[in-house]
Amino acid sequence: MTERKPVASWLTDMDGVLIHEGVPVPGADAFLRRLRESGRPFLVLTNNSIYTPRDLHARLTRMGLDVPVDRIWTSALATAKFLDDQRPGGTAYVIGEAGLTTALHDAGYVLTDSDPDFVVLGETRTYSFEALTKAIRLINGGARFIATNPDNTGPSPEGALPATGSVAALITKATGKDPYFVGKPNPLMMRTGLNAIGAHSETSAMIGDRMDTDVLAGLEAGMETFLVLTGLTARADIDRYPFRPTNVVDSIADIVELV
Repeated sequence: MTERKPVASWLTDMDGVLIHEGVPVPGADAFLRRLRESGRPFLVLTNNSIYTPRDLHARLTRMGLDVPVDRIWTSALATAKFLDDQRPGGTAYVIGEAGLTTALHDAGYVLTDSDPDFVVLGETRTYSFEALTKAIRLINGGARFIATNPDNTGPSPEGALPATGSVAALITKATGKDPYFVGKPNPLMMRTGLNAIGAHSETSAMIGDRMDTDVLAGLEAGMETFLVLTGLTARADIDRYPFRPTNVVDSIADIVELV
């Protein structure tokens, strides 16, 4: 086996790694502080497309976690970058919140329900029957179907919530068209994030709490991977998958000294 190069940059998931149900995971503040002091490139990633990086910065700050705005990378930003690369200055019909619409506007996209190039589905807590019907008709009319991430459920204090993947399945059932998912586990999200901070996958590590998104995305992007056991994946779940993380640790606190 080829020996890996030392880790020079770090990517970490947010929910389940740095915070859990709105509360910082012990060690998260020390990890982020060590990253800032070291000067090493890093990104905090999330498949949630609801919030802008500025919104997430404010939310994390209120929890006592200091993450600069330019060190937050969302599936909405990755989706906007992908669409800008595919069709610069294009048009899109969007189902989502400010995190997604702002990213697309900043990329120079026009948001419209009149013959758009793309239908873009993101996260929202207010999916409407009218909007979904419009999306189905536009896709049937020739618009390409894009979704920010494949997560079927999202966390909440009350339990699981239906997320983008579940709603995308409804649209697929009605149209016969599968979406292109940009967020994790698509390694595209990792590569665009690495490019944003001038880092390379061969000398980067991905930290996450999910085998099916975080670890898989890091593996496929050619990165060293750390699975933390403070989120959705338990140690007993690892053997259910045909791939393994490079490292398994109890929490982010176990990685502080590696930075």
